[in-house]
Amino acid sequence: MIDPAVVLLAKAPEPGRVKTRLAAALGLERAARLHERLVERTIETACASDVGPVELCCAPDARHPFFLGLAARFGVALTGQGEGDVGARMARAFARRAPAILAGCDCPAFETTHFVAAATALRAGDEVVLAPAEDGGYVLVALSRPIPELFDGIEWGGPTVLAATRAKIAAGGLATRELATLWDVDRPDDLQRLQAFLPALLEER
Repeated sequence: MIDPAVVLLAKAPEPGRVKTRLAAALGLERAARLHERLVERTIETACASDVGPVELCCAPDARHPFFLGLAARFGVALTGQGEGDVGARMARAFARRAPAILAGCDCPAFETTHFVAAATALRAGDEVVLAPAEDGGYVLVALSRPIPELFDGIEWGGPTVLAATRAKIAAGGLATRELATLWDVDRPDDLQRLQAFLPALLEER
């Protein structure tokens, strides 16, 4: 089996377009800066895991100066996410590149061990690897091959994403492994936890 790619989904850090649910607590500019730092931390962690090539899959496209700077700094490849909901974008990423480990950039709890564990599971024969999120979704999904049906008919952003995905995995009889449950930063309530866990991400610079 070839080494799995690590594909990270990220949006350009434009105030008012990212982390909008945090704006009430941080303001639009600080929310966008937090988004930048979360993306940077996720790339650093993925690169340090050394499980395979790292790709930043960008929205709205890969031409934003933030993404170009990250490519120069970390040596990661840049691609565009394309149109559609998050499910369509994830399915498209796997259709282009599999085996792959796909993750968002909202989870400050990612460590290199999470990417290594996902890669190890794929190499051992698992078809699907999930890292559940505390809010009922997941922060990482790895596939040994494209499985587009996993991303159809899901109510993205809600508390039933993980349950619906598990049901699809069971219906398909897919060999799967779940990693430890993690948390992400999406709502004002998450900021206190982030302050205790990694305060540097919230510091003014």
